[in-house]
Amino acid sequence: MKKYICVICGYEYDPAVGDPDSGIEPGTAFEDLPADWVCPLCGVGKEDFKVVE
Repeated sequence: MKKYICVICGYEYDPAVGDPDSGIEPGTAFEDLPADWVCPLCGVGKEDFKVVE
């Protein structure tokens, strides 16, 4: 699974870790995050993330 990075603050979403503070289980692909999920650091939506190459 690919990692994604927030282009605003640099937060990296790692599917292997998930986002436990937001109730996102490890193993959750970025594409499978809820539509209303936001960056836990700066609050922007999924549209402000890009794939880590």
